[in-house]
Amino acid sequence: MSQSLETAAAPRSESRRRIWIAGAIVLAVIAAIALDTRVVRVGSESDTRQQAFAPDTYGQAEFPRIKDVVIAKAVDVVTLAQAVQADKAAAAKEYGTPATTGTVMMVKFTGVAGEAKSGVYEMAIDGMPEGISVRLQTGPAINGTDLRDAPGDIEFGAFKNQIEYQDAGSAINRAMKAAVLDGIDTTNLTGKTLEVTGAFTLINAKMWRITPVSLTVQ
Repeated sequence: MSQSLETAAAPRSESRRRIWIAGAIVLAVIAAIALDTRVVRVGSESDTRQQAFAPDTYGQAEFPRIKDVVIAKAVDVVTLAQAVQADKAAAAKEYGTPATTGTVMMVKFTGVAGEAKSGVYEMAIDGMPEGISVRLQTGPAINGTDLRDAPGDIEFGAFKNQIEYQDAGSAINRAMKAAVLDGIDTTNLTGKTLEVTGAFTLINAKMWRITPVSLTVQ
């Protein structure tokens, strides 16, 4: 009889031991998860960083600041043209913002729009030296990263990858288009006098494509 009781008790003891081991393992896993978990308060800086990058939100937030920078640094386009023809490198150093694809120059001018090609108008500007073509892009598509690179403080390292960096530039262009160009009939500017402030990347010293931050049809 005693041997039977001992035999019956053994499986129960082994079962309890297994339950204790399993429980200990579960507790260890929970503890590990707790140690590896970071509590982030909603709306905090950490919460913002963990959210997915929203290009258009970024562009809308950045464009007003970029516009102010471009307007503050803009030089008369004839003055800049003369400086570039005299010494391109010196002009870039004096007036421009270094960027990965070239130097971004900020300019202002009043001129008459010529014929458009793919939304880009050739501009006739009094006093411009011969040999330099000034063109104004009005869309529908706004190309390039002139506006993104104009302030000099929007750097690749602030983004997760090259795609986000490019998306930021495109979103700034879209924000500009909504704020500056959408209220203008950009398909019908030929022959009209335009007052422009904008930026371009100085790659070709003889051909400048301006991205506007301010455009008035006189």
